[in-house]
Parts: sequence; C-alpha cells; structure tokens
Amino acid sequence: MEPIKVVVHGAAGRVGQEVVKAVCQDPETRLVGAVELKAPSDKLILPDGSGAIPYLADLEEVLEACLPDVVVDFTIAKASIPAVRACAAHGVNMVIGTTGFTPADLKEMESLAATRKIGIVVAPNFALGAVLMIHLARIAGRFMDHAEIIELHHDRKLDAPSGTSLTTARDMAGARGKPFLPPAAKGADSASRGESTEGINIHSVRLPGLMAHQEVIFGAPGQTLSIRHDTINRECYMPGVMLAVKEVVKRKEFIYGLDKLLGL
Repeated sequence: MEPIKVVVHGAAGRVGQEVVKAVCQDPETRLVGAVELKAPSDKLILPDGSGAIPYLADLEEVLEACLPDVVVDFTIAKASIPAVRACAAHGVNMVIGTTGFTPADLKEMESLAATRKIGIVVAPNFALGAVLMIHLARIAGRFMDHAEIIELHHDRKLDAPSGTSLTTARDMAGARGKPFLPPAAKGADSASRGESTEGINIHSVRLPGLMAHQEVIFGAPGQTLSIRHDTINRECYMPGVMLAVKEVVKRKEFIYGLDKLLGL
C-alpha cells in the first residue's frame, strides 16, 4: 500500500514542526510539501535526512505541485478557511487542529466535505488524554448539576476561552440534555466569574510558562469532583493527528472531534 501523501499547512509553527517530524517517522505516511506564510526558503530539509520538499507560502501552488492526499492544518482560523476552500477545490482531504472557528465556518466545512466528497476532520484538541477528559466530564455531568472550567494556556494563544473548553461545556450540557444550574449567589454574573456557556463558567488564564491545561470542577452538597488534563509538550498531539491522517482518507465526510474516531 502506498504511503499517504501529506502536506503541512503552518509547518513552521510549534505544532506544525511536530507534525512534520511525526509524518516523516511514520512508514504509512510521506511528507510531500509544506506551507508557511513566511517560508525562509523554497525547500524544507526533512528532519530524517531523507531529502527536501517544496516549502512555499502559497497553498494552491503546493497542492498543484505535490498532489497530496491530506493537508494537515495548524494555523489560525482566518488562514484555515481559505485553505479548506482550496483543498476542497482540489479534492484533497484535511485534518484541522486550528481553533477559533465560528458555527458558520464549521457549517461551510460540512457542506464542502459533502459536495466535494472529501474527508475533513476538525478537532479542538488532538491529545488523547484531553479527549478522554471531555468524555469523562460528559459522564459526570449527567449526575452533578453544577460545574465550572478553568483552562490555562501560554500567553501567545489568541482565542479565549479555548476551543477545548467550549467543546467540553457544550458536550457536557448535550450529554445531560439541559444546561447546568447557575451559581446561587447574587451578582455571580460579574465579569470576574468568567464566560458562561451552557450554565458553566469558563475561566481563562494566559501566562508564559504554561502550555495547555484544563480542569473541570463539579460541585454538589458536601463534595466536589475534579477532572484535569495537563499537556507537558506538543508531542502529545501527534498520536491523535496521525490517527486522523490515516482515517480521513477513508471517510468522505465532515467529522468534528477526535472522539468520533476513537469510538467514544
């Protein structure tokens, strides 16, 4: 079986660099091109020393020259949406780890996947532990009426609350079929109480020294329950990314969330 041909969009980013290494290390995949807005040269030397690939600022040019099976996108939302349209026009599948999309953006991706018969996997978090955290929070939310989320990230993260925290809150409410109960105290809707989603207050922390961390805290009379996930380094995303790369070529549909690929 031929290796899956992959292009990385956002190859110079922190996660993009990890994706480049992971694709090169997996015998089932082959890196054929890379895209970066400010590419320092027109060639990227592969980390395994096996040669060089086109390294350009124009995704369209890379798609035409490299003919990939999958484009892995870790950029920003305003760059990712044009990339989705370009890949759809070329019939190329996508794995997207970018966050900050609007509901309209996701609806457009779903429509493009259906009309162009391509696979698009979008996941707010590719860390397997984070996916399990959300899954466990969905279960706990069925039995406890009050919950809050604290999410902590590095100070360069653009969006707040994080995509993972918003997904967690919405999935928790969806699993119980109704929003969580708001705080009983008067004045609890002040800005210092965080952003409320589905009755869950989300508190965002942005500091240097942090990477990606989230804690879901449930409260009930006489007890609390905490579910926490900590990202130690960006290598933790790679098993999930590589799983998505191998699955997206088999599924001509739009899939939101790595949990769908894990059968949770």
